[in-house]
Amino acid sequence: MSPTAGKPGVVLGVLATAGIVAALMQTLVIPLLGQFPQLLHTTAGNATWVVTITLLIGAVTTPVAGRLGDMYGKRRILLASIVPLAAGSVVCALATSVAPMIVGRGLQGMGVGIIPLGISALRDLLPPERLGSAIALISSSLGIGGALGLPIAAAVVEYSDWRVLFWGSAVLVTGVGVLIFFLVPATPATGRGARFDYSGALGLGIGLVSLLLAVSKGASWGWTSPGILGLFATAVVALVIWGWWELRISDPLVDLRTTARPPVLLTNATSIVVGMAMYAQSLIAPQLLQLPTSTGYGLGQSMMAMGLWMAPSGLMMMLISPLGAKLSAVRGPKTTLMVGCVIIALGYGSAQFLMGTTWGLLAVAVIISSGTGFAYGAMPALIMSSVPLSETAAANGFNTLMRSIGTSFAAAIVGAVLAQMSTTVAGHSIPTEDGIRIAWFFGLGVAAIGAVVAALIPARRPIADPALDPAVVTKVAAKV
Repeated sequence: MSPTAGKPGVVLGVLATAGIVAALMQTLVIPLLGQFPQLLHTTAGNATWVVTITLLIGAVTTPVAGRLGDMYGKRRILLASIVPLAAGSVVCALATSVAPMIVGRGLQGMGVGIIPLGISALRDLLPPERLGSAIALISSSLGIGGALGLPIAAAVVEYSDWRVLFWGSAVLVTGVGVLIFFLVPATPATGRGARFDYSGALGLGIGLVSLLLAVSKGASWGWTSPGILGLFATAVVALVIWGWWELRISDPLVDLRTTARPPVLLTNATSIVVGMAMYAQSLIAPQLLQLPTSTGYGLGQSMMAMGLWMAPSGLMMMLISPLGAKLSAVRGPKTTLMVGCVIIALGYGSAQFLMGTTWGLLAVAVIISSGTGFAYGAMPALIMSSVPLSETAAANGFNTLMRSIGTSFAAAIVGAVLAQMSTTVAGHSIPTEDGIRIAWFFGLGVAAIGAVVAALIPARRPIADPALDPAVVTKVAAKV
């Protein structure tokens, strides 16, 4: 280990960097989606699997990685998650057809659990006075990585070979793995001695893949088609059986009894709608920025310019995270979560008046991302203060899964609205102004629902770990 290993600032910097790089992987391919059919000699429908497979694999492996982190130590599973992420980047860089690209992107999806694992590791590695602000910072890495991915990928695609994206990713990920190995101390295996729930992992995987595949492909395959209806039916049956199994065994993949506690249950419910609200903006704003000005509402920006206009909103999540920690110190993370949802709703409401200019749309994105920063920093604190130490990573992984489910539903709903309310310009189908306004109202509505659900979280709850009692953590975090 390096002499700097174990220092709170060093550990936090490494874990935050790991989270940013993991999030970066999720948006790197977006500028390439339109070119993949030609680059990989495939159809547009097959090319969408490059994104879909990452979502599906990430949803399945995130709770599994969390459980393994509790059983064998978060640092060990963080390093294990680096391996498929780096390997997937190399496979994508070498791909000459769609099949290996899908395999590579699936491997990259296995690294999504890095962010919740990093958040959980903070509980083991940082002193209580640093925990509140550190949780908020790591949580914001999702927005930072996502925002940086668009302009970086657009620049590489425009000025270099597309394979550079994936070779660069492999180098970045490997570098993060080296930093974790040398600078992050080993974390305790709080769940050592427990058996891994293979049947639960399989059942959850079948249920999640069926649900998310149905949601993501419903518009293109037809919501009433036999395939989609069959997937929804499979999801319901698999998840019911999975729930029955998890309640029956002594070492479940996800402790549903803990998850059913009101603070955890309501925080996870809020996570779903916050995920929907966060992702809706990332679907609407880039399209609006790139629509031609001849429509009367499009802003006529290039893909590169669009990425640059969107980047400040992600960076705002990092800048706002210390304020969220201070608010939690004074009023508690429940209040911070409510405030975050209200700010998101205000951002979507302001879009009705500000969407006509690039600067106005930037303001909208910054407001929404600020609210997301408040909310994302508060949710892990609420979760970790309500679960036993031996379930920290698994509970955070499950919470991240709830956000992923929210983003999937947002993609389906917003996509359906924009597709249904569209017009044809120069042979291309584009969303109408009314469709975009309704999509903004959708974001406003789900954010408002999030604020209501967050308000129902019990103000007083059993504290599983004194180090996470808001009286200990958040009051001192205000001084950081």
